Amino acid sequence: MSERESRSKEGEVEVAEERICTLSFRRAWIAPMWRRAPRVSRMLRDYARRIMKADEVLISGEVNEAIWRRGSGDPPRRMKVRLVKDKEGKVMVYPA
Repeated sequence: MSERESRSKEGEVEVAEERICTLSFRRAWIAPMWRRAPRVSRMLRDYARRIMKADEVLISGEVNEAIWRRGSGDPPRRMKVRLVKDKEGKVMVYPA
């Protein structure tokens, strides 16, 4: 049984497409410090929407926690994430 099949049987929705990407958030540093983490979240959501060709993108709690861990002024410069698209076209962003 493959990893994808075992995940779908554990309770997750069926996977239509899955990608692992490393994103650079260096453009977030042109924003003021107090706007950087929200900008990183927007950049991540826009990237997932563009790459996976989906309208609805949901960011998991672990990824959100990693973005906000050091506060709004110092989000991570780079992050490796797993983008999972289900049969309905929703995309979930998980840490890789």
